Amino acid sequence: MTGPSNTPRGEHTPKPGIWWTTTVGWSGEQVVDDDAEPPPANRATRRAAARAARRRPTA
Repeated sequence: MTGPSNTPRGEHTPKPGIWWTTTVGWSGEQVVDDDAEPPPANRATRRAAARAARRRPTA
């Protein structure tokens, strides 16, 4: 690991007129129909299911 720099850099000043504000446009809720089919499993879930199926005894 290296030590502190001998020439520290100053704080970055942004261009004039730029505001550092962010907005979140998603409320965290989604409306899903009751009879809608579930979304497909992601890759990690598919691999875990395949790994569990391989480890399961066959008898």
